Amino acid sequence: MKTDRSAWTGNGLLLIAGPCVIESEDVVLETAQRLKEICSRLQLPFVFKSSYDKANRTSINSFRGPGLEQGLKVLDTVRSRLSVSVLTDVHSPEEAVRAAEVVDIIQIPALLCRQTDLVIAASETGKAVNIKKGQFLAPWDVRNIIEKFTSTGNTRLMITERGTSFGYNNLVVDFRAFPVMKSFGHPVIFDVTHSLQLPGGQGSSSGGQREFAAPLARAAVAAGVDGLFMEVHPDPDRALCDGPNMIRLDDVEGILAVAKALHDVCTAMVPEGSSPLVSP
Repeated sequence: MKTDRSAWTGNGLLLIAGPCVIESEDVVLETAQRLKEICSRLQLPFVFKSSYDKANRTSINSFRGPGLEQGLKVLDTVRSRLSVSVLTDVHSPEEAVRAAEVVDIIQIPALLCRQTDLVIAASETGKAVNIKKGQFLAPWDVRNIIEKFTSTGNTRLMITERGTSFGYNNLVVDFRAFPVMKSFGHPVIFDVTHSLQLPGGQGSSSGGQREFAAPLARAAVAAGVDGLFMEVHPDPDRALCDGPNMIRLDDVEGILAVAKALHDVCTAMVPEGSSPLVSP
């Protein structure tokens, strides 16, 4: 865990959080401000996340976001006005280059994690990059992704677990994946909310089970993750994307307070580089 860990996680549990997609500048700024305040109280490092384009929505009629240029303007406003780090998804090598001009961390979505040209382009920006492990991959398969990414000399990489396809319209989390992926030497993040998604579960949109967010977050922290990824919204039931699995903004602090306490205990009891699943 020596590879640029401090660049993102500092001395605490990293939170990457924000609305699934940029709905409006007002919603984004409200959410980012509240999350910054929460993380300040809990002394957690914070990165704000929102997408300018959700390119893999279930239906052609689904809301995708404001697009690249307008979306990056909003993210730049968040970054400068609130003095927070910002992360967003990219979907092509060209988008990676453009987004790198604005954001602090580039994210490669799970369904694109094996796209070699995209992985290389993101790496060549020199930015920190978060790559989500595909729902179709075994945890040890991320080694090949890491080798692609680091082939340029950039080691500023995080790997995010977001559940594994389990039959139709369902995902499960294999907690054995966390120590396996951590063994490759890069920070591992747990995507709490996408792991609770029911892909395509509502026919023309995805469902979700946000009621399980708190226990899964606790379990992942106990299993040794370096950070949590959460999609958060002031009113998820009225959100334009991923509402069923997003966490209510009012519920975030309680979830994080417990997660931080668990993380502090695990950090104190387990030597760095070993798994909290193994007794010290």
